[in-house]
Amino acid sequence: MDKRKDPVRPMSPDPSTKKGTPIVQFSVMFENRVGSLSGIVGLLHDRMVEVLGLSLADSSDVAVARLVVSDPDLAMQVFLEKGIPHVMGGVVVVELTRGASDLGRCLKTLNQAETNIHFSYPLLVRSEARNPLLVLHLEDSDFAEKLLEQQGFPLVCQEDLSR
Repeated sequence: MDKRKDPVRPMSPDPSTKKGTPIVQFSVMFENRVGSLSGIVGLLHDRMVEVLGLSLADSSDVAVARLVVSDPDLAMQVFLEKGIPHVMGGVVVVELTRGASDLGRCLKTLNQAETNIHFSYPLLVRSEARNPLLVLHLEDSDFAEKLLEQQGFPLVCQEDLSR
């Protein structure tokens, strides 16, 4: 029997009342060699931690993978046990309820508030409503969260991604 965690739980019906654990992103550094990223994802998978979001930046020698996972505590334990260099940080995950057409409205909202987006990438899962989820690393996450919620964008917390 497969005991893997179901990567997505239902979204709460009213995003303005949602409170939960902020989503953690891992920035993992490793040698830029064939199979290195696959090895890291495999280590997590073997411990029943699923990679739900991935962004990769590489150079000739090293690569940095930004990961959102189903179980951040267990992922951190794996990285520590294996001596894998990593940094943890918070990100904002927004649900685009109107699909891709909401992307422009989301970006315009942040632009009008003069909030810088340092980087962004989609999650590999969707909300239960089948809407896209977008990871945002922002200059001021607390301010951006309030602003996005005021504009009607549902925000996702770790409990929405993990069981």
